[in-house]
Amino acid sequence: MVEDDLSLINGLSFAIQKQGYDLQISRTISDAETKWADGSFDLVILDVSLPDGVGFDLCKQMRQTSQVPIMFLTAADEETDIIMGLDIGADDYITKPFKLAVFLSRINALLRRSEQSSPANTQLVSGTIKVDLLKNEITKSGQKIELTAGEYKLLCLFIRNPDRVLSSEQILSRLWDCNENYVDSNTLTVYIRRLRTRIEDDPGNPARIINIRGLGYMWNSKG
Repeated sequence: MVEDDLSLINGLSFAIQKQGYDLQISRTISDAETKWADGSFDLVILDVSLPDGVGFDLCKQMRQTSQVPIMFLTAADEETDIIMGLDIGADDYITKPFKLAVFLSRINALLRRSEQSSPANTQLVSGTIKVDLLKNEITKSGQKIELTAGEYKLLCLFIRNPDRVLSSEQILSRLWDCNENYVDSNTLTVYIRRLRTRIEDDPGNPARIINIRGLGYMWNSKG
């Protein structure tokens, strides 16, 4: 749940967890992006107005790589806001004030529909590259690719953040090797080079993992 109103967070957290669900809270878009890149979720609840941006942009970003159910819960009740939210990929749009029982029923309905639909939430897809999160398998154009644990984590991080420049520091802060040892910049360079040899058509002229000089790396979703 991405929400910055503490009183609402406290009330909804209690109600949602009482239903038996695990819940993670983000009060800013930047924190939500970090949690999204590091984990796997069954449902996302977004506010529109947040301290560092708007939930619409975060919804668009999530829709680039996932079909996870997204619900807006917001005071933005103009017809144009509702249409915008649904048009960019949200599955539901609830305006404040709202009835708690209705809110919880809609959460349950979204999760039921998600369980009955395709296994898209267990896959990351970018062009011809697919990651099966349940099996930890990667394929390119249908051909299986073998990666180390570090390379696998790096690939998932990139695909979850398409067309966004990630600094080396941002990547390193989320990347740990299989023995939970911190990865240094030299190891990151090795991971990048090895990953390119496995997923790029021409590793010497990469089209997926782009080096943005002086800033970091970017996953080019267009390939």
